[in-house]
Amino acid sequence: MAKLYFRYGTVGSAKTLNLLAVAHNYGAQQKRAFIIKPELDDRFGRDRVASRAGVEKKADLLVGPNTQLDRAAFEGLHCVLVVEAHFLSTEVIDQLRKIATEMGVPIICYGLRTDFTTKLFAGARRLFEVADSIEEIKTTCNFCNRKAIFNLKLADGVPTLDGPTIDLGAEEKYLPACATCYHEKLASSTAP
Repeated sequence: MAKLYFRYGTVGSAKTLNLLAVAHNYGAQQKRAFIIKPELDDRFGRDRVASRAGVEKKADLLVGPNTQLDRAAFEGLHCVLVVEAHFLSTEVIDQLRKIATEMGVPIICYGLRTDFTTKLFAGARRLFEVADSIEEIKTTCNFCNRKAIFNLKLADGVPTLDGPTIDLGAEEKYLPACATCYHEKLASSTAP
């Protein structure tokens, strides 16, 4: 039976680079990997999946919260790779679960666990509930050498808990942080 995987990590943990490496390896073996991307993520271009390391590839399918996946598109695939899976709706996650189970196509989802306020994204929550395999992609805190577990949001370079939950950005807006540094940075930014 094919599995539904969730590989999660903080910002800057090379999730997209990992996804692109997996896509490359499938292609090198003449196997068909299919890349799905949330349509709201236009940071690097509407249909581009890009790593901060400079590697990129075109997405095969853009999905929105109400997308009904056409099962015919998954026929003959060797693997489905999903970037920014935390942005997917629970309905899309459930469809991916069924495709993995009923069609025998492994589906590997990459994404964040939590937003900058430490709350689970809906897509991540559903993946924690229904994935066969959950793997953490680790990185270190931007401020020390401990493991990063939170995404620290910056507004004009200052740590903040303000703003919309979905607020796209890269290093100029988000940094990986351990629990200690996350709380210290937020406390120092709000100190009188």
